[in-house]
Amino acid sequence: MVVPTRNPEEVPFTERASPIDWYTLSAEDIGQKLGTGPSGLSMEEVEGRLQRYGENVLREEARETRLQVFLRQFKSVLIAILLIAVAISFFVGAYIDAVAILIIVFLNALLGFSQEWQAGEAIEALKKMLVQHAVVIRDGRQEEIDASGIVPGDLVLLDMGERVPADLVIIEATSLEVDEAPLTGESSPVDKAPGVLPSGTPLAERSNMAFSGTTVVNGRGQGVVVATGMETEFGRIAGLSQRVEDEPTPLARQMDRLGRDLGLIAIAIAVIAVVVGLLQQREFLEMFLIGVSLAVAVIPEGLPAVVTLTLALGIKSMMRKNCLIRHLPASETLGAVSVVCTDKTGTLTRNEMAVVRVRTPDAEVAVTGTGYAPEGEFLVEEKPIDPLGEPGLRQFLRTVLLCNHATLTLEEGGWRILGTPTEGALVVAAAKAGLSREDAPEAAEEFSFNSTRKRMTIIYPEEKGDVAHVKGAPEVLLSRSSRVLLEGSVVPLTEDLRDSLLAEIEAYASGGLRVLGAACRPLPAGIEWTEDAVEEDLIFLGFAGIVDPPRPEAAEAIRLSRSAGIDVIMITGDNPLTAYAIARDLGLSSEGALTGADLEAMTDDELEARLRTTKVLSRVTAEHKLRVIDVLSREKAVIAMTGDGVNDAPALKKASIGIAMGIKGTDVAKESSDMVLVDDNFASIVAGVEEGRREYDNIARFTRYLLSSNVGELVAIVGGLLLGLPLVLIPIQILWINLVTDGLTAIALGLEPAERDVMQRRPRDPGESILTRNAYLVILILGVWLGLLTIYVFSGLYEVDIGRARTMAFSGLVIFELYNVLNFRSFRFPLHGIGFFTNPTLILAILGTLALQALVVYVPILQIFLGTAPLALADWGLLALLGLPILLAGEAYKILRLRLGEEAPASA
Repeated sequence: MVVPTRNPEEVPFTERASPIDWYTLSAEDIGQKLGTGPSGLSMEEVEGRLQRYGENVLREEARETRLQVFLRQFKSVLIAILLIAVAISFFVGAYIDAVAILIIVFLNALLGFSQEWQAGEAIEALKKMLVQHAVVIRDGRQEEIDASGIVPGDLVLLDMGERVPADLVIIEATSLEVDEAPLTGESSPVDKAPGVLPSGTPLAERSNMAFSGTTVVNGRGQGVVVATGMETEFGRIAGLSQRVEDEPTPLARQMDRLGRDLGLIAIAIAVIAVVVGLLQQREFLEMFLIGVSLAVAVIPEGLPAVVTLTLALGIKSMMRKNCLIRHLPASETLGAVSVVCTDKTGTLTRNEMAVVRVRTPDAEVAVTGTGYAPEGEFLVEEKPIDPLGEPGLRQFLRTVLLCNHATLTLEEGGWRILGTPTEGALVVAAAKAGLSREDAPEAAEEFSFNSTRKRMTIIYPEEKGDVAHVKGAPEVLLSRSSRVLLEGSVVPLTEDLRDSLLAEIEAYASGGLRVLGAACRPLPAGIEWTEDAVEEDLIFLGFAGIVDPPRPEAAEAIRLSRSAGIDVIMITGDNPLTAYAIARDLGLSSEGALTGADLEAMTDDELEARLRTTKVLSRVTAEHKLRVIDVLSREKAVIAMTGDGVNDAPALKKASIGIAMGIKGTDVAKESSDMVLVDDNFASIVAGVEEGRREYDNIARFTRYLLSSNVGELVAIVGGLLLGLPLVLIPIQILWINLVTDGLTAIALGLEPAERDVMQRRPRDPGESILTRNAYLVILILGVWLGLLTIYVFSGLYEVDIGRARTMAFSGLVIFELYNVLNFRSFRFPLHGIGFFTNPTLILAILGTLALQALVVYVPILQIFLGTAPLALADWGLLALLGLPILLAGEAYKILRLRLGEEAPASA
């Protein structure tokens, strides 16, 4: 039977499970409403519910077809203008010109398609199935099924390491803890237990529910399914992200604006030239050809292809920096970023909890080492000690190891923890002291941890009798302790010592540490094994300070971001104390921390003002993140948003550039992103920003270079027309210059290395044109120079031999532009400052262009094709001498500016 994936909008309201606040109902009430019981659903009932609710899958946005991706490459004003030029060229019989332009447009589209489709394929390869299988109870029997077949009312069994397949209400639990970071952003596992909660309980505090897409990290349990597919919390946010519209990138907007401007200029100049020619009594067909030549001269035909190729090469460079770009323009957008909204866990931190301090009644002990590797020292007053030689520390470590379900394993990729990160940190600390559970007896009894008890106990039979090992919230254990282990002896716990320990616990917590206490109790013979009886008269052993340490490279990355004028805002689901402490350790300056509740109490204006000084946001929801993006956008910021959970997806799509985590990221987050961070490392984002800035600088360089060349062609043609000269350059020669000469050197210019201070300047204004006022001036001066030189070369020869004169003008303009391209390697530094050979590709492009020009001048078939005639060696020498001052003038200008201390701005 084929089961339809039913659209939620098609399901009548009364049939849906999600509108009910299931967490407010008892297990009996839920069973009645959903028609289920201890034996689960019957197969007949399952089939009916599959028809009614649809499969338990998320409705994804359909992936674009190959044809759609290919056709999207033509959505550009510049491409449209080139296609119009193709049509005009066909109309006037310039078939060679038309075919040449059409080929370059097609190749440009093919290149863009290739890069974007490959990125899409890479994303598909990164995808992992959200849930593959689940164990359910149906007709009184346990069976493993494909999770897509789960329906509301199913009974699902949960075990450690499994993903939750749908939204469930917990009806049984033993030490059940769930990692909800993909949904809520909360880095700490959440305790789950049966019960009834009051109406209005926030999502992150619904301890009697387990949500689709989250992971069981400890214990086991059973739950009844109350929502599937798009009706789950996961599905609701996925649907929200699909409704967010994509925004065009700053570069796309600028290139479209440039295309419109060039199109208008081309039409205006062509019309004016035709009118002037007709007034000069020239033939209409000749003037129409000149008009077409001028239009071709104005439009830089190679620009779209060069931009696409530069971005494509940039994508490969980004990938080497662990940034997988999904859409071509996103790599350049990354360089314009002015605000990075980043998650904390796993991005700024290692996502590997570690014990950094242990406080026993005897002393405070520092613990060294990073990650889950069982390597490190125990220090008292900065001096190493033998942890097993200290009775209090040894017993503390033994208790937290035995009262624990996590295991430490060595895998191919390094040390890994199976279980909760907090329990894992305690196991690693014990392993650093040389302790393991290998010789431990079998546990006799366990009292589970939950958010009400805030402690757990495991009883082991030992040589001198049964011993209860207890761990949990240290203040709770202290309240149930009457004794302490001090200097190897059990002594009464005095009120002074209790108060002192409580003060230290509070200090640990306010410093951003997660604090966990330990206690033990040898059980008297005949004691009743109940929670209340066992967990009294405890011997308090101490407490540990646990932290998810910052990545070692994150602090430097934040410092580099600051020097680059980029604001970093930490947005996390973690508690504000922990978040603020991590920010402080990383050097992220912030006036305190804002919570989600704080955001709800503020107006947009108030939030905008606070975000200028407060850079830590905690306990936030998906809606809060979207609001932050909206508020930041009011200041015209270019915003990068990082995230890994489904709760991040709407903001990832709304941001200027959404960055999903490659390792821990959900499929929904990756599909909503513009870029996937392969190593989940914040430092890689900063490296990507540097690469993005380099790309934009190079796009600005070759755009201005190409336009200066086009102005030169324009001046040569219009100037010749005004002086009454024959056509200086024919359309096919202009096209050769624009596509071959300029194209090769522009591509090589796109590989120019980043300038040494690229990360010491503020982000560019996204509204600023790629052509500033200074840029227009430079383009005009150099373009007029190129054009006048070309006219000079042509005017001295055309009366003697027009074929040779036009070839001299054609080759001369090529040589002049090769000198000119060196001017655009840097807007500020002369060649000796950046190094003549630091871009070897450009040197090869110049030599290759000269070789190609020689071919079109001397090969007979190419002479016919391009209307050229052979030149003497002296002709080449003359052209080389005439062009040299173009380079020398540019170098002199840059050197003078540097010596005067008036270094030109980056956009000059």
